[in-house]
Amino acid sequence: MRQFVCPSCGAGNRVPVDRDPAQARCGRCKAEVLSGAPLDVEAKAFAHHLAGTKGVPVLVDVWAPWCGPCRAMTPQFAQAAKRVGSGARFLKLNADENPELCAQYALQGIPALLLFLDGRLIARKAGLMSADQIVDWVTLAAAKAAV
Repeated sequence: MRQFVCPSCGAGNRVPVDRDPAQARCGRCKAEVLSGAPLDVEAKAFAHHLAGTKGVPVLVDVWAPWCGPCRAMTPQFAQAAKRVGSGARFLKLNADENPELCAQYALQGIPALLLFLDGRLIARKAGLMSADQIVDWVTLAAAKAAV
């Protein structure tokens, strides 16, 4: 069983492994649970997604609007989200608006990617990456963590 947090109302939605999560609708508000696009989150929603997403990785892109490499990675991150699909939840967290989380995870540079599985940080990487590199890194890191 996998569980995803609804981006509209925040409800947890369980999706059996034999069902395609891309087709899932929220049991509470009937919104699409996975859109295939990264979600912009702030600290509270970030924590809610980490606590409420089970059985699939959560990939967080920590970025800032003034950061050139961050802006260059935005379309790459979006493309990777489409390619990975329901294999992971993709979140975007603005470093300027969430400095406490940057301090909590000791981020020293952006863009930074944080990969979580069942609420636990399993991998991290900093610097500009292409969509192919993001997909490969997430796939490998998640597979290692699942073993």
